[in-house]
Amino acid sequence: MTGPLALVGGNEWTTGCDFDRGLLEASGGDEVVVLPTAAAYEHPERAAAAAAHWFESLGATSRAVMAMDRRSAFDDENVAAVRSARFLYLSEGSPMHLRSVLLRSPLWDAAVEAWEGGAVLAGSAAGAMVLCDPMVDTRGGAFTVGLGLIGQMALITRVDTWTDDKLRRTLQLAPKGLPVVGVDQATALVREPDGTWRAEGVGDVTVWVDDERSSLDVLPG
Repeated sequence: MTGPLALVGGNEWTTGCDFDRGLLEASGGDEVVVLPTAAAYEHPERAAAAAAHWFESLGATSRAVMAMDRRSAFDDENVAAVRSARFLYLSEGSPMHLRSVLLRSPLWDAAVEAWEGGAVLAGSAAGAMVLCDPMVDTRGGAFTVGLGLIGQMALITRVDTWTDDKLRRTLQLAPKGLPVVGVDQATALVREPDGTWRAEGVGDVTVWVDDERSSLDVLPG
């Protein structure tokens, strides 16, 4: 059985993200393995430091795996660290860069193996969007290919910062019948091991199908 999956809308490891405490408990451990890959061009060391500070406040430690490029996604030490993780967290940053690093790599295979073995997997903003297929391209709001951990669902993170026009464009471009989920910052859409979904955090989670509002019940289990 898979572990819990948390798709966070952004502003991870900040006030309001108290859902991380429950995820930590669900992991059964006291260490979080952080992949700041998406922040490769945005000071990934700062993401690693923010994670360390946040999880220390929750009584845990964090370990950053600094896999910033394709070569490091094939590094045996990095792969082993991810495979053995009980709680793996993908930071925000560039979804396109994150996808290019992880796609068809041993590092991605290790992440999937850990999750399918019961580990908690969380991603924030880019780290959440890339897990779905199709993936929303935040540059223009159209759709592209994601990593496909969760298929037949698309995610808009930081949706509380999107303009009405950009949101409308994305919803109109969505394939017929595809659930598109908007997740606010400091908010998580959590999939439990039994396939059910729930929302946690300070903001809202909104589901649209065919440009109409729907419920979490339509999301793939």
